[in-house]
Amino acid sequence: MPFGPGGQRVRKRFGQHFLHDPDVVRRIVSAVAPRTGDNMVEIGPGTGVLTRELLGTLDALQAVEIDRDLAAALRQELADHGLDLHLCDALAFDFASLAHGPRELRVVGNLPYNISTPLLFHLFESRESILDMHFMLQREVVTRLAAPPGSKDYGRLSVMAQLHCHVESLFRVGPGAFTPPPRVDSAVVRLLPRDRLVIAPGQLAAFQQVVARAFGQRRKTLRNSLSGLLDRAQMERAGVDPSSRPETLSVDAFAALTRGLCDGGRP
Repeated sequence: MPFGPGGQRVRKRFGQHFLHDPDVVRRIVSAVAPRTGDNMVEIGPGTGVLTRELLGTLDALQAVEIDRDLAAALRQELADHGLDLHLCDALAFDFASLAHGPRELRVVGNLPYNISTPLLFHLFESRESILDMHFMLQREVVTRLAAPPGSKDYGRLSVMAQLHCHVESLFRVGPGAFTPPPRVDSAVVRLLPRDRLVIAPGQLAAFQQVVARAFGQRRKTLRNSLSGLLDRAQMERAGVDPSSRPETLSVDAFAALTRGLCDGGRP
């Protein structure tokens, strides 16, 4: 079994790659720009490399860690320095419970690659409580999150992320910054939750349905991929050319299709 930089056992089931490069840590902290009094939560603190840097500025830091051994070590070392650690699976954690008001919570973390996408969608559910998010992710995922319409990387993940957040890719991180080194490059991304969505309350499920159907057959035109969901006339009333392909549509265009679906009386 491989070991982390401090001798910790690396558990493959948790997708652990421990960050150890101090220059990368400083770049992340500079991007996050923590301030005294911030209500911040770190996901997956691991060996605490980033945790210690954040606590150098913050009065207190919440953290969510699933590994019992890592959690115990961090509690022993940092509980008296402002760390409040929750031993929990981040996918099941109620992040909104840590916020005392809207747009207050700041979230940061080196996310395990194997849960990064479902974890992002879980965090989007708490969007109204979150001020910003800064994450280390697989570079390919960050590229897809930030991809503009018309690019080869623009797809379902791009649309859903950009519905909820402004997305900014910040910088690349090579495998050597981690122990053990992953087989892919990583990147740091900034996500700023939007003040309001471009769809009405209650239309999220319909929006997800339209986007999933469109990109489920992305080589087909919308006329074909959305057949049975929206007809040609509905697409045209939404201002969308039925002969378009899904990767050319903006989030606003998908929102217009969703309004057409909902106004048409379909679920």
